[in-house]
Amino acid sequence: VQLQASGGGLVQAGGSLRLSCSASMTTIFRMNTMGWYRQAPGKQRELVARISAGGRSNYADFVKGRFTISRDNAKATGYLQMTSLKPDDTAVYYCNLETYTPGHVWGQGTLVTVSS
Repeated sequence: VQLQASGGGLVQAGGSLRLSCSASMTTIFRMNTMGWYRQAPGKQRELVARISAGGRSNYADFVKGRFTISRDNAKATGYLQMTSLKPDDTAVYYCNLETYTPGHVWGQGTLVTVSS
């Protein structure tokens, strides 16, 4: 399975963006937990949010109340709606699928830049 992330861009602080992550295989997508991670320059990759196959989600504390993760299994696509963006949210955002085999599958990343 392959993942294709999109939707990044340049936005002013306080603005919004919606990221999308499309999977190449619908069956594998709908059976597995997907997540969004991010990596800022000079920092380690960190979890932003995850959503299970059944729709249960969890979030990093630093995005609670601002970001919403969702998925459309029929379209094999996951989303990350980001609001009230801050300059600290600037990072490359990666989508991830937690499969039994071959394990974690990563998309190519999409850059989000938030200007102050």
